[in-house]
Amino acid sequence: MVTVLFAILLPIVCAALIPLLYRRLRRVAHLGWFVLSVPFILFLLLARYIPQIAEGKTFIHTYEWIPSFNINFTTYLDGLSMIFGLLITGVGSLVILYSIFYLSTKESLHHFYCYLLLFMGAMLGVVFSDNLMVLYTFWELTSVSSFLLIAFWHHRKSSRAGARKAMTITVFGGLSMLAGFLMLYVASGTFSIREIVANVGVIRDHTLFIPALILILIGAFTKSAQFPFHIWLPDAMEAPTPVSAYLHSATMVKAGIYLVARFSPVFGGEAVWFWLISVIGLVTLFWGSFNAVRQTDLKALLAFSTISQLGLIMSLFGLGSVGHYYGYAENSVLYTQASFAALFHLINHSTFKGALFMMVGIVDHEAGTRDIRRLGGLMALMPVTFTIAVIGGFSMAGLPPFNGFLSKEMFFAAVLAIRDVEAFSITDLGLLFPIVAWVASIFTFVYCLILISRTFFGKLQLDKLDKKPHEAPLGMLLSPIILCVFVVGIFFFPNVLGHYILEPAMASIYPTFPSTSELTPHIHAWHGINAELLMTIGVIIIGIILFKTLKSWKPLYRIFPQRYTFNTYYNRMIEFSENSSAKLTNRYMTGNLTHYFVYIYVFFIALIAGYFIWSDATAFNFAKDSTIESYELILVFVMMFAAVWMIFAKGRVTAMLLNGVLGYSIAFFFVIFRAPDLALTQLVVESVTTALFLLCFKYLPDLMPEASRKKMQWSKVIISIFVGATVTLVGLAVVHFDHFEPVATYFNDSYELAGGSNIVNTILGDFRAFDTMLEVVVLLIAGLGVYTLTKLKPRKEEADHENK
Repeated sequence: MVTVLFAILLPIVCAALIPLLYRRLRRVAHLGWFVLSVPFILFLLLARYIPQIAEGKTFIHTYEWIPSFNINFTTYLDGLSMIFGLLITGVGSLVILYSIFYLSTKESLHHFYCYLLLFMGAMLGVVFSDNLMVLYTFWELTSVSSFLLIAFWHHRKSSRAGARKAMTITVFGGLSMLAGFLMLYVASGTFSIREIVANVGVIRDHTLFIPALILILIGAFTKSAQFPFHIWLPDAMEAPTPVSAYLHSATMVKAGIYLVARFSPVFGGEAVWFWLISVIGLVTLFWGSFNAVRQTDLKALLAFSTISQLGLIMSLFGLGSVGHYYGYAENSVLYTQASFAALFHLINHSTFKGALFMMVGIVDHEAGTRDIRRLGGLMALMPVTFTIAVIGGFSMAGLPPFNGFLSKEMFFAAVLAIRDVEAFSITDLGLLFPIVAWVASIFTFVYCLILISRTFFGKLQLDKLDKKPHEAPLGMLLSPIILCVFVVGIFFFPNVLGHYILEPAMASIYPTFPSTSELTPHIHAWHGINAELLMTIGVIIIGIILFKTLKSWKPLYRIFPQRYTFNTYYNRMIEFSENSSAKLTNRYMTGNLTHYFVYIYVFFIALIAGYFIWSDATAFNFAKDSTIESYELILVFVMMFAAVWMIFAKGRVTAMLLNGVLGYSIAFFFVIFRAPDLALTQLVVESVTTALFLLCFKYLPDLMPEASRKKMQWSKVIISIFVGATVTLVGLAVVHFDHFEPVATYFNDSYELAGGSNIVNTILGDFRAFDTMLEVVVLLIAGLGVYTLTKLKPRKEEADHENK
């Protein structure tokens, strides 16, 4: 479908145009108003297809990109990608609207919106791509663009460090995911996700199936901040609040969730898939909620709460994979409800967490701080912001009448149902699922109370604030208010969402189930007195007690020494890598050109000669060689004489003339071997370079004898002999190696392949066109670099500092 391709490319194209047009646009209005139209238009375009997607239709469009490698730009719009597409564009519209009033016009807005649109296009490319290689390309583009967004305030050391950590961890996971994709290609013979799902029965027995599963999950876990890769998310909160509200609540961190959901039909039903996702998800849920309680910065608290909520969603997809194990059989639909709860909470989390991030941004913007220890008593001064905090916080805590309550009840139902599963040898371990989920939910309730009470209740501490707080302008409040409307509206009308959005997504996750309506339960706010409700009541009671006694048990966090945290180990690893690299670099970067040549030639001899000796490529057959003429021998001896004499030459001009003899001799060889075009090129290049060198060397002093030890001199002689022998070995091996058909036979058919009767011309003009294009790109990049350097000017304050 062209609309989906347009949705991917429009933000990227607009991102490229912003640096060119922002000077004109900002004279008319705030740049954000123009950027806002991009996600809003895309949201409306995607929303038009909701009724058709709800009826079970899918839209596919293929653009042949690299068909010889089975890599095509195929877009695929189904129920699952529709959810993420709507979140990316819908929440993106609200975030841009919020940023218009949040960011000062003194900021580098053209950079900000350029990065934001680039990220938006990359995320849309991830969720709409059917080809694994295209998906990976956009996946890494999200890492690059998020790096730029997190480091937007690059003058801050913490922003730069957070961006580096996020990119290091997520790119590592992306490379792991790429290896998994290649393994899937080897097992299935296709890069198409749809074709892999259709042939999953064939590839399940392949030896690479489980390794591919594990590698792909590493990519998903790093991107979605799962334990123990979660450490990058709190540091990424150094980004501006609109970035946090977008990347870390609705989009980037959900990319890993999308990957797990999309590959559930492939790997679902495997014990490794179930245990890894379920257990790591629950551990992340608990660890995130447990650590959120100890935070004193509001954004840090929301960061750990995001980690916790992502773990909840991830664990639900793990539990839902049991449905693939049983297939479409009696009572099997019961085990698919966990995936339904995951999709439901995915949407709910984006609404209430987006509102909470914007609320924290408002508090920071209007009070000048996010430190809980300095806040308090803001309810009377900021009543609308307080209402947003209550709606978002109570929804995250799982209380009615907010959408988080519905999905949290379904989460409890899923962890309780898993106890009865006989698959995967769960047995008594199934009891741990509801226990961990319940304990983590208690901590979730506690940090939600901390978020609301410590910010808006208590005594107002004006002496600790940078400025007197007041309510934010309507423009800044509008986006979180809209999200809060969805938080409440979904609670009262959940089945509208279930029918039009969640049901087609469930069909994407369970494509073998003939009836999608059975996969979508009717959502009720009241189920009577049951185990899930009792668990919620227990969460509220125990949560209130823990909150009231927080000062007495909070010292328990000191049990975990700072030197044993994952952040400490990460910093040690980075420090060790930097120190080791510096030591290694200092050992070979001696400043001596002779040493550098020794390193290069020794490595060349070891690698090339070693391989040729180890392999059977050194088998020579001189019987097929043509006879060597006397004039060819004369030329060879002339070149040898010139090369040896050049070593002992005492003047630069003499050495340069001898070098010219070598060049002209090679040109004569080209003439003998009937390559006049190469001979002409060689003569021209040799003449020009010889003349230029002679002009330059005329003004340089004479060569001075090099003082070196005899040991070093003999080492140079030995290395030179071995280099020459290696090159000779390679040349002879290439001539005599006949195990493969010569590449020349391919070019014999140049007329049909390229439409040219001259083989040499077609090789240079057509077959090497891609190589030539890359050379032109390299020159273009170099030119842009030179242009940028010439345009860079020091800031006024830097110039004044230098003048002083």
